[in-house]
Amino acid sequence: MRSMSFLVIAGAALPLGAQPVPNRLGVTPSAQSRDFVANKQQFQLHSLLTEQRHPRSFDLSTRIAADTADGLAALLSVDEDISAALQGAADDPARLAALEHASREITRALRNGHRLYFYGTGSTGRLAETIESGLWRPFWQRTAASPAMAKIEARFPGLGERVRGEITGGDRALIASLEGFEDIPEIGRLQLQDNGIRPQDLVFAVTEGGETSAVIGTALAAADQAGADARRTWFVYNNPDEVLRPFERSRRVLDDARITKIPLPTGPQAITGSTRMQATTTSLYVLGVVLEDATRALLREVLTGDELAELGFNDAGIAERLRGFAAIQRTTAAAAQKLAAWTDREAASYAAGRHATYLATRALMPVFVDVTERAPTFRLSPLDPVDAAERRSWIQVWTPAADGAQAWQALLHRPFHGLDKALYLPPFENGIDDPYLREAALRGLSNAGDEQQALYDLSFSDANLHRSGPQAGDTGALILLGDEAHADANRRWLQAFATAGAEPVLVSVSARPLASDVLADVAALPRPVPVIAVTVPQRDAFELNQTIALKMLLNAHSTGVMAKRGRVVGNTMTSVQPGNLKLIGRATWLILSHVNAVLETPAWRTARGSTAPLTYAEANAVLFEAIEQRRNAPGASGLPEVELSVVAVLDALKADRPIDWNAAVTQLRAGGLSRYLAPYATATGAPGR
Repeated sequence: MRSMSFLVIAGAALPLGAQPVPNRLGVTPSAQSRDFVANKQQFQLHSLLTEQRHPRSFDLSTRIAADTADGLAALLSVDEDISAALQGAADDPARLAALEHASREITRALRNGHRLYFYGTGSTGRLAETIESGLWRPFWQRTAASPAMAKIEARFPGLGERVRGEITGGDRALIASLEGFEDIPEIGRLQLQDNGIRPQDLVFAVTEGGETSAVIGTALAAADQAGADARRTWFVYNNPDEVLRPFERSRRVLDDARITKIPLPTGPQAITGSTRMQATTTSLYVLGVVLEDATRALLREVLTGDELAELGFNDAGIAERLRGFAAIQRTTAAAAQKLAAWTDREAASYAAGRHATYLATRALMPVFVDVTERAPTFRLSPLDPVDAAERRSWIQVWTPAADGAQAWQALLHRPFHGLDKALYLPPFENGIDDPYLREAALRGLSNAGDEQQALYDLSFSDANLHRSGPQAGDTGALILLGDEAHADANRRWLQAFATAGAEPVLVSVSARPLASDVLADVAALPRPVPVIAVTVPQRDAFELNQTIALKMLLNAHSTGVMAKRGRVVGNTMTSVQPGNLKLIGRATWLILSHVNAVLETPAWRTARGSTAPLTYAEANAVLFEAIEQRRNAPGASGLPEVELSVVAVLDALKADRPIDWNAAVTQLRAGGLSRYLAPYATATGAPGR
């Protein structure tokens, strides 16, 4: 019975600020730890549904180690929760009416020459940029070749420029989140101003948790700007209102009549707290459906039914599209067996110290998003800059382009947008009272300007082939999306990988089966190439259905690879990097969860008797000490703070002595956290599984 998986909650029955058992761990809480426990309760978010462990993937690390396809099937099965959530929204008259109202307001705003602004942090920031640069702008790029474009432009000039998607920290944050930014409400207001958003524009503030400070700052600033008109500001989130109400900043939005709320609760994620998965998939699909519905209504004013159909529009309404997601999910989940070959190949490459390269053209945005989201989730090095002395990132993303500037244009379909220090520096220096946040924000700002564009080159070019081209043992994935022609660049890339002795894979998500010329090129290569072709026949104008299917496949694949590489314990992201207040809270909770789960097992009780559970304050004090150990102790470098802390605490409790960090480092390096926790596993489900 897997109910024991939630004994982490039972273990936190003590008040969060409860004092540790005196001296048993020998760790004196740092000033920052004392401040976090006493003053940052609003970032202790383990009560959120999105932070709980999902029973379907509870033992992921064990399952995928034994059978890759089985582990991937478990991950993809959690996406059934999205189908249920969307079905629930379609069946709920109030929520469906809100979505239809949003569609009408978008149509009205675009008709009147106003703009749409989608804003988020981390994975929802990448969602916002995907709406602009992965759905909206590519649609207009395709439409530009249509005879209908002249009629559209005559009636609605500049329509393709009216949607803006922004991530907290600007485009540089697409590579990796900028430390401390998401915890600052003020940055939401500043980025609203920076992007020239006006009172008549529509603002969609998107946060998976419903509590992200920067997104809440955006919503409140937009509401202040728009006045009492609730048609202008929308708040999209993935936790139930009653779960969010204990958090003051969430309450401010929920109780603000100037802001229209769109709740899309999906429950626990396949990987605990990894909202890049089900939560963001849900919001991206819903917002994409609403935007497409609104665009169809607008274009119907100037185009015939045949012209609309030629552009990919159909007559399905919002409710029908939401219900139709279930078919997309089933089609995607059916690919688990084929997907396993790719997951095994990439995991084996990393195990051998090799690398992976992805090539994408129309799929560039969803591929780039999945790759960059791996870094904070699984404690990987972000993409390498061009001046890196050595390759630290396990993976790189390329697109057919002559150089880095052209590659950024291919990704964004607009100029790169960094943060201008002249606008942001004074309010950061003078308007952030918390010294820890101010220091983090100033560090982040130094890496957020326009100059950052030149540091990253995503081009499939001679320069990149020379710098980091394929080698024997590497893997590569050619990713095709939608009705994408097989280009000469794809052929050259496949040949380059095959010639180098690397292992390419072909992945296609389209409304129709793979073209014969693609299959012929793959068959002509000297070694067998796995082909993962998923046909999603429901064609739509923005290619949203295919994009969302590819997102689910990539999320499952990348999570599966990391689970096989030991970056997941059970279904918890024990390698998480505690780089902001939310992640410090998550890391603290993971330490508390895993330790207290062990203390309640029969194996521990038989050997040690009853042990007082770890308190939140103890777990947090140990976490901050582990951060210092990792930063300053040579032996601890590279070890995840959560895993190091769990081993250190359990070793100390076993021996009735203070924490010995050197011994914990030795234990963890000897076999990893899963192996360390294995003696406490039971047939009914246990920690570490």
